[in-house]
Amino acid sequence: MSLSPHHDGSALYVPEQEPALGDVVDVFVRVPTTAGVRQVHARTTGDGEPRFTEAVVDRVDGGDVWWRVAVEARNPVSNYRFMLTGSRGYRWLNATGVVPHDVPDNADFKLVTHAPPPAWAREAVIYQIFPDRFARSAAAEGRELPDWAIGCDWDTPVIGRGPETPRQFYGGDLDGVTGRLDHLDRLGVNTVYLTPIFPARSNHRYDAASFDTVDPLLGGDAALARLADAVRARGWRLLGDITSNHTGDAHEWFTRAAADSSAPERGLYYFDEVTGDYESWNGVRSLPKLNWGSAELRRRFATADDSLLRRWLRPPYGLDGWRVDVANMTGRRGADAYTHEVAALLREVVAQTRADALLMAEHGHDHTGDLDRDGWHGTMNYVGFTDPVWSWLRHGDEPVPNFLGTPGGVVRRHADAVLATMNAYRSLVSWRSYTHSWQLLGSHDSARIRTVVGDAARQEVAAGLLATMPGTPMIFAGDELGLTGSNGEGSRTPMPWHRPESWDASTFAAYRALVALRRAEPALRHGGLRWLRADADTLVFLREAPTGTVLVLARRAAGEPLRLTGLRPAENLYGGAPALRPDGDGAVSLPADGPTFQAWRLT
Repeated sequence: MSLSPHHDGSALYVPEQEPALGDVVDVFVRVPTTAGVRQVHARTTGDGEPRFTEAVVDRVDGGDVWWRVAVEARNPVSNYRFMLTGSRGYRWLNATGVVPHDVPDNADFKLVTHAPPPAWAREAVIYQIFPDRFARSAAAEGRELPDWAIGCDWDTPVIGRGPETPRQFYGGDLDGVTGRLDHLDRLGVNTVYLTPIFPARSNHRYDAASFDTVDPLLGGDAALARLADAVRARGWRLLGDITSNHTGDAHEWFTRAAADSSAPERGLYYFDEVTGDYESWNGVRSLPKLNWGSAELRRRFATADDSLLRRWLRPPYGLDGWRVDVANMTGRRGADAYTHEVAALLREVVAQTRADALLMAEHGHDHTGDLDRDGWHGTMNYVGFTDPVWSWLRHGDEPVPNFLGTPGGVVRRHADAVLATMNAYRSLVSWRSYTHSWQLLGSHDSARIRTVVGDAARQEVAAGLLATMPGTPMIFAGDELGLTGSNGEGSRTPMPWHRPESWDASTFAAYRALVALRRAEPALRHGGLRWLRADADTLVFLREAPTGTVLVLARRAAGEPLRLTGLRPAENLYGGAPALRPDGDGAVSLPADGPTFQAWRLT
């Protein structure tokens, strides 16, 4: 078992989880008695100047000394770390762990005084739905196809790459989603996230032609209101998807701007007034980029009373928040750097309109500089969760691309490298931003987890990590059935409702049990994270909360039995392994089989 000093931002170490600016709060450090630490100081940098405050011993619990020290939330984001002095000289404890050399401040722990995300977000288990491929209602059969669409039967194979990919149209609609909510209930999720629902000229609808109405092909505004009512009736939440970086080239704003250089919409985009050319997302001409230097754009998009951001948060739709597409590029273009003020503006407007609404950013690479700025509540954590889990559980020789298409695709790595990757990203944001970010095993933009890992046993290990690590778990519709896909477009597979014999029943049972485990154990939603072991094939960690502790073992392959000391007896919660009982030496033995995922509650 790890004998390292430990601190994280959870309630066990920071009892005041929502400090106000100027508050002085107690924080705690857990130091094993064998660590040779005689003195602890907190180093803070209020107003940019380092200060040291000596900690005192609060209590001794078993083999651990708990040190307590007061830290002032002097600034909206206040950094702190600990200097541990003793028989080994001094060492630092920051968010990366114990460091034997001097370090810069960027990986310090952080107290955040900005208004917190909505409380319900920590309880959420999110289910992502790509509407065109989820379910069709009876009304879908009579709808006339638009000129861009290639009509497909529900069993037509998805074309994963090529000019026909965005044009394949399967006809899923919002009443179809409403009709399948019982499936989500059986799975145990409690939050529905819809990819875009506005009119467009593609099946993915990220090329919005309007923000003023729901696509009639999805059933229109009334269908969204019916779905929202059905979701609320179950006590769930409903999230939308908005494109703040671009519109489609058929959007009324853009068509007016392109047709008339003096139109008020001209300034909403980036036009070259000499050539008439315009900036677009990654050079994709159908996705003209929005110019957030425009006050008129900010008004139409956000601040006006009838803005698109506000309208859909209000009755009768009452969306519970937004996932913001391409948040990483929003407001960034050459010398223009509006991203942080735009994020703060959108958050302010969302909070004004609906105090308990969530604002989640899509960010596919290093998101750490964009969080903790009173903007996005969190991010889709591809780099700090998805990619490392993929690289650990990757199976087979066929190349699988990661989310951003890095040359060579997903590289297989051992657990120590996976842990190092996770810690590198986690350490650069506050505990608040980390735990409110979405952890995901894949999405409509990536390969399916089943394709990455190759079989049900490894997928169960991946789903176990999704359910038990900090952060908000997000499940892409169909993963729970074992659906496959080697890239984002190819993964947008229609749900096989009419072929239940094709479902992987064991995978569904595993997801259902793991979701139930997360919802039943407060430590899995609110607890800290203390790593005990990481070797080639094994990850072991504790989720610790004032209400209790859960021990987690994830193995990608069979290996040697693990013996850990210092643990209390534990009852198995998931995986079927025996209860843990310390032997005469005070050690417990963890199972050696694999792939396996096991969880125990310490008594």
